[in-house]
Amino acid sequence: MSTEKNIAAEKDARPSRRAVPSWVWKVSLAACAAIWGGSFVVMKDTLDVIPPAWLMGIRFAASAIIVGALFWRTLRDNFDLSHLAMGAILGVASGSAFVVQNIGLDDTTPGRNAFLTATYCVMVPFINWAVTRRRPAANNLVAALLAIVGVGLVALGDDLSLIMSGGDWLTLVAAVLFAVHIVLVARFSSAHDVMTLTVVQLAVSAVVALGTALLTEAPPGPAIFSSADVWFSLGYLVLLSSCVCMVVQNLGQAHVPPAQASLLLSLESVFAVVSSVVFYHELVTPRIAVGFATIFVAVLVSELFVSQKGTDPF
Repeated sequence: MSTEKNIAAEKDARPSRRAVPSWVWKVSLAACAAIWGGSFVVMKDTLDVIPPAWLMGIRFAASAIIVGALFWRTLRDNFDLSHLAMGAILGVASGSAFVVQNIGLDDTTPGRNAFLTATYCVMVPFINWAVTRRRPAANNLVAALLAIVGVGLVALGDDLSLIMSGGDWLTLVAAVLFAVHIVLVARFSSAHDVMTLTVVQLAVSAVVALGTALLTEAPPGPAIFSSADVWFSLGYLVLLSSCVCMVVQNLGQAHVPPAQASLLLSLESVFAVVSSVVFYHELVTPRIAVGFATIFVAVLVSELFVSQKGTDPF
C-alpha cells in the first residue's frame, strides 16, 4: 500500500502538460492571415518578372526542404504510407488552389480575385457537412455570410458588376480547393502527425506548381535572381508565408473547428488592404471602412454566439 501511495504521490508531483488554449491557435491563424495579406504587397513586383506557377513552385520546393530539415526527426519517426497518402492529398488540394488562383488572376482584377477566393469561408461548413455528416451551427453560417459581405465591400472596386470572366470562374474553383483543404486538414490531423503531413504537403504542392509551370510558362531567366528585391520577396514567401504559416495553419486547424478557421483565415484580404494602405497609401473609403466593421462583427458572431449545448459546431 505504501508503495502505491508513493507512486501516486510521484505522479501528482510531476508537472502536468497543459494543453495550449484554443484562443492561442485562433490568434495564430489570424497572424497567418496577416502575413499572407502582406504577401500581396511583397509579390506585387515579383510577379512581373517571375511567372505565377514558377513562383509558387520555387516557394513550395524551398519551404519543403527547410521545414523537412528542421523537423527531420519527426519526419523520420512518423513517415509511413498513410502519412504519404494523406499529405499528398493535402498537397494536391493546396498546390492546385494556389496555382489556379494565380492563373485566374491574369483574367480578373485583384479585388475580384480576393473577393471570390474568400468565398471558401462560406463553402467550408457545407463541405465539412458532406464529409463528416455534422450540420454547421447557425452562428457559423451567419458569420460566414457576414464575412463574405465584408470582404466584398473591402476587396471590390466601385464597379460592383457581377459579370463573370474566365478568371473569375477559375478563382471560384480555387476557392473550392481551399475549402476542401481546410476540411481535410481538420480531418487528417486527428490521426496523423501534423508536421509530417505538412512536409509532404509542401513537397507535393511544389510538384503540382512546377509541373504546371513546365507545361504552361517559360522559365524565369537567371538574371532575374540578381535583384535584391526578388530575394527579399522569395525570403518573405518561403520563410514567413510558407515555412511559418503553413506549419502554424496546419497545427492551428488541428485545434480550431473548420468553420472558425476558415473565417479567421479569410481576414487575409483585409490585411492585404491594410498593407496596401500603409505601403502604397491607398485611400480608405467609407465603403472599405464598413467592410472592416462587417468582418469584425462576423468574427464576434463566430466566437461569442456559440452553441447552447456547449459543444463545438464541428
